Amino acid sequence: MLLGEYQHSIDAKGRVILPAKFREEIGENCIATKGLEKCLFVYPKQEWSIIESKLKQLPLAKAEARAFVRFFFSGAAELECDKQGRVLVPGNLRDYAALDKDIVIIGVLNRIEIWDKTAWEEYNNQIGPTVNDIAEHLVDLGI
Repeated sequence: MLLGEYQHSIDAKGRVILPAKFREEIGENCIATKGLEKCLFVYPKQEWSIIESKLKQLPLAKAEARAFVRFFFSGAAELECDKQGRVLVPGNLRDYAALDKDIVIIGVLNRIEIWDKTAWEEYNNQIGPTVNDIAEHLVDLGI
């Protein structure tokens, strides 16, 4: 399971050092794509395969399904860890998530999210006051 929050930076070449605990979980290769809330989602290959098979089953006739699959897969890229534990984040993904210098890498169960530090702080400030309300609504989902 991927969990935790780590402060890092992205270098001038677009490389990010993944935390050692995350590298143990994802292995040498992983898939990164455009995530929701303007962050990047990074999946271990086995998790990506599960998501891929689920998204393949969405009805092609539904415009929303087509739009989401396009969004999710068009930005996807395979990342490979080098010997220093770095991955090169493609320019289109860096641009999408506005990754410039200071970043935050978080573990979210089956994926890693990479956020611009300022965007992560803004998100936490926005969501923080509503967490109790969100938790109450999760009861409707059986949690």
